[in-house]
Amino acid sequence: MSPQTSPAPLETSAWTGPTSLEAIRAARASIEAWIVETPLWAWRSPTLSSRRETDTPVWLKLELLQRAGSFKPRGALTVMRTLDADALARGVTAISAGNHAMAVGYAAQVLGTTAKVVMPNNANPGRIEGCRRYGAEVVLVEDVHAGFRRVEQIAADEGRTFVHPFEGPLTALGTAGVGLELIEQARAAGTDLDAVIVPIGGGGLCAGVAAAVKLAAPNCEVFGVEPIGADSMHRSFAAGAPASIDAVRTIADSLGAPYAKPYSFELCRANVDELVLVDDDQLRDAMRLLFRDAKLAVEPAGAAATAALLGPLRARLVNAKVGVVVCGSNIDEASFAALLGL
Repeated sequence: MSPQTSPAPLETSAWTGPTSLEAIRAARASIEAWIVETPLWAWRSPTLSSRRETDTPVWLKLELLQRAGSFKPRGALTVMRTLDADALARGVTAISAGNHAMAVGYAAQVLGTTAKVVMPNNANPGRIEGCRRYGAEVVLVEDVHAGFRRVEQIAADEGRTFVHPFEGPLTALGTAGVGLELIEQARAAGTDLDAVIVPIGGGGLCAGVAAAVKLAAPNCEVFGVEPIGADSMHRSFAAGAPASIDAVRTIADSLGAPYAKPYSFELCRANVDELVLVDDDQLRDAMRLLFRDAKLAVEPAGAAATAALLGPLRARLVNAKVGVVVCGSNIDEASFAALLGL
């Protein structure tokens, strides 16, 4: 696929991360040709009202409808838009359980470059196939720890630019567009949100969304949610510095970052009001409710924020107007059915 027409270049001053609404808007405009403004949908139903003990709707930010099936192209494109012609000619590389790898493949396709992506060999088969559909070369490894070593080797040997799955000012600047859209779309619908719930893997999504929410709506609380089996940000907050986990032990493999990194950690620490944990049973329950009640087929990571709303945050946010980021839906039919026992 040939590269598409590029929008106007972003001013250099905007490449410093999500430090202002103007920077976030400029970054969003610079990738507008290749992403969509995903809908914000007011979820209302008797079942939801019964579960929350309130008739207040939940505002779902439907990033599962983004290009490549998740929020990830926002960060990948914001990073890759800065590459010069020589870097684009050498191509890019990435490490991911799937969503970031697919996003980098998609971004490489529309920007006219090539991608070699590293994935754990237990990655969802639908995501592996999705990467290949976007033209990416897929390298399978034992686990994410081996994957990070392999991707560094590829970058060194082939001169490819490493597009990190969650760390850095450009990634956060891209994902901040999710938070700004959420606040502005809610206001356009006549609602000022009291809280926003964001899934955390490595923290790139939460870092950007939290920064944007606090800039656009300072009184809105931001909650980050992690699976119990991949709690690197919880450990980092407790330690006061980026921390790691030895292995990923959750069905939400998209949230299975092996460690936190300094930039996303500091941005989350500055803007996230509280972190909560959910277990795999809560993730399955939220997936089932979203499927049956909201008619959304999401991967486990895409259900994490809903699981937090209906679990550890239920009593606290019972009467709150809440925005929930549904971050992705890259899962094959067999895996989805198996997880829910369908």
